[in-house]
Amino acid sequence: MNLKTLPQDARPREKLLARGETALSDAELLAIVLRTGISGMGVLQMAQSLLDNHGGLRGLLGADAGTLKRTKGLGPAKQAEILAVLALARRALAQQLQQNPVMSDAAALRDFVRLRLGSLHHEVFWVLFLDSKMRLLAAEELFKGSLAETAVYPREVAVRALHWAAASVVVAHNHPSGDPTPSAADRAVTRKLQAALGLLDIRLLDHMVVGAQHCVAMSEEGGW
Repeated sequence: MNLKTLPQDARPREKLLARGETALSDAELLAIVLRTGISGMGVLQMAQSLLDNHGGLRGLLGADAGTLKRTKGLGPAKQAEILAVLALARRALAQQLQQNPVMSDAAALRDFVRLRLGSLHHEVFWVLFLDSKMRLLAAEELFKGSLAETAVYPREVAVRALHWAAASVVVAHNHPSGDPTPSAADRAVTRKLQAALGLLDIRLLDHMVVGAQHCVAMSEEGGW
């Protein structure tokens, strides 16, 4: 569908300005970012196709540069536009966690780790380093691969925590299967990290396990 054939008040940009974001579908919001379609495909159709091919908005926003580069019809300019939106969302959430105690802003913390990890097809392990007021100092990916196959080295986590002069940390990893239920391996790794960091008087506040749609905080699920 060509936007020019739509009534003025039905075009995504005009609808957004007049009626707010809730009046628009995901495809319409994405169409505003993309601005134009490609030959034989209008921008709304292209936006819907991108959402369908990536499993919805969460999957698309979790796509990396390599994934977008392989998407037919998505040139460098449009790839950059999508990546820029993702980067802004991540930075906005990180800024929120830098200004407020992480553990008092559970929604922002969950959004942050879901946006970073929720749509990945491989397992990664992130550490959030916090100051004495539990505000975010830095967030780093330290390990990649299944926790059952790739060791999570407590020593490296401790070294990075000392580098940032962190008083406490929150760790997070994803389950590419989509099920965020903590495994026995997850709990064993958490106990090792807690013991190693405790020797340095650094608190392990939580271990977040991220699935496709949900995020489980192990501290709220009977601990480890």
